[in-house]
Amino acid sequence: MAKLYWKGSTLLAPVPAALVTCGTMEKSNIITIGWTGIVNTRPPMTYISVRPERYSHDIIMESGEFAINLTTSAMCRKTDFCGAKTGRKIDKFRECGFHKAPADKISVPLIEECPVSLECKVTESKLLGSHTMFLAEIVGIAIDEKYIDSKGKLNLQQCGLAAYAHGEYFALGRKLGDFGYSVRKKKKKPMPPKK
Repeated sequence: MAKLYWKGSTLLAPVPAALVTCGTMEKSNIITIGWTGIVNTRPPMTYISVRPERYSHDIIMESGEFAINLTTSAMCRKTDFCGAKTGRKIDKFRECGFHKAPADKISVPLIEECPVSLECKVTESKLLGSHTMFLAEIVGIAIDEKYIDSKGKLNLQQCGLAAYAHGEYFALGRKLGDFGYSVRKKKKKPMPPKK
């Protein structure tokens, strides 16, 4: 198969279409972020990258806190709206009909309608060029209890999460396996008792 070679670009996909909240319960903002991910396990660390001209940039820089709220396919239009409009001129919570939920470990409001919210405290910020990367420790997670089964397991595949890839939004599909399934030994069926 022939390959075409392009210059370096941001073509790592898919990425979350996350709604990042910042500010306080009284004065808050929402920004849509695709440039985010996990960078460490212990302690749990994440990052977001925000353009310095965005309204949320200075709020996060001053407070040192933000929340990453995972979005669903049903929220896709509102997610796009929060990335296309500025919080300098409108209240995105009110415009989108989102409800603020208090966080446990930070002063930033969470979005009640999101199935999972990660509470984050900035440990480092670095201007990389077009964006400032905010490296942060995940200090708490809020999960909608309807996605937790009777054994306490999170059923993330039931959330209907949305993803972003090269300027387009997508609904995440069906579960294909879990970590290690390709090398896991099959369980032997027990032998029937002898008569």
